[in-house]
Amino acid sequence: MPKNRSRTILNDPSELHYELRSFFEFNRFTGTEERHFADLRIAVYENEFWTSKQRDGHSLHEVSYRACYKPQLPGFFIERFCDTDDVVYDPFMGRGTTLIEAQLRGCRAIGNDANPLSSVLAAPRLNPPTIQMVEQRLKEVRLSLPKKIDADLLVFFSPETLDELYGWRSYFRNRKRKGLFDKVDAWIQMVACNRLTGHSKGFFSVYTLPPNQATSLEAQRRINEKRKQVPKYRDTKALILKKTKQLLRHTLPPKYGREDFDLVCESADSTHSIPADSVKLVVTSPPFLDTVDYVGDNWLRMWFCDVKIDPKRIWQIKSLEDWVARMTDVFRELKRVLQPGGIVAFEVGEVRNGVLLLENEVVKAGFEAGLVPECIMINSQNFTKTANCWGVSNNKKGTNSNRIVILKKQG
Repeated sequence: MPKNRSRTILNDPSELHYELRSFFEFNRFTGTEERHFADLRIAVYENEFWTSKQRDGHSLHEVSYRACYKPQLPGFFIERFCDTDDVVYDPFMGRGTTLIEAQLRGCRAIGNDANPLSSVLAAPRLNPPTIQMVEQRLKEVRLSLPKKIDADLLVFFSPETLDELYGWRSYFRNRKRKGLFDKVDAWIQMVACNRLTGHSKGFFSVYTLPPNQATSLEAQRRINEKRKQVPKYRDTKALILKKTKQLLRHTLPPKYGREDFDLVCESADSTHSIPADSVKLVVTSPPFLDTVDYVGDNWLRMWFCDVKIDPKRIWQIKSLEDWVARMTDVFRELKRVLQPGGIVAFEVGEVRNGVLLLENEVVKAGFEAGLVPECIMINSQNFTKTANCWGVSNNKKGTNSNRIVILKKQG
């Protein structure tokens, strides 16, 4: 979407139908079809509705997390359905993409995720410190040497780097114990968490998988042997400051750091702390069918942040029947928290190489829960850097295709 586009509040989803049919911002006509269900006929619109350019969003988003969508996706719907101070909610918030986009547009953000690591990643970027505050804190902190380390972690880090990581863990733990842990500490913890492992000198580790996928110890040993590599010292303070400057390089709106955001760590189908009839817009992407191991991929981040979680709380659903049942329960809860006339944009990507059209199941689950399915959007794009890196061709495995079901709570 052009950056100078004025906000358009769509009080009636029928206005969205008209806009999607005539959408031409990226020089493509919208393809249209109609899908038939037992009691429903649903319009399907396919186009490139937001840019496919890498890093085209705000720099605050540049924190890695598995299966996260581009910030342009929630931005598209927030621009069209929300006004200043409206509440935008994401029940599966992950790294907080929807929440940041909401605050960038003056909306109040509410997020939920059963994994407490999500709050560690999202909260500091919803109320960030200045670069100067971070730089000063880094100068003040004196990292204590650990009495004991887990030597297995030396497959990732040099002894000196690992000592610093233990020092940071001790520092955060002590600050929390004394009630001194503030937003600067939270920011430093978040940035350090995202610099743990990666494939460049900008990370604390030796060459390994991308930062959103911490490999196993044994797999890292094989990588080290194959590449004939040994972990070298990384200056954690210097890298934290460097990443801070990258994340905060873009200007923020004057009122961005509002403190009325709310982050919840509950099951998405039972969020009792969120008031009924309070949410104007939901933009989210649920756990897909047994494709992402959110606990396994984040084990090193959880260690660093002292985050513990019962794996049973994280939905790792293998059967389509079970997935639909859980999503139906989620939609019932979303109906409760939505204002009359509120909108849900529910993104499911593309799974099983397009053999299974999961968006059709979303339509049926939402309808069963009492919401009104309005349409299906398919945002298709050209190759991206990520797709080429992993050898995934366009519109496969959800990498370059967003499939979004738009649903409404009757007014």
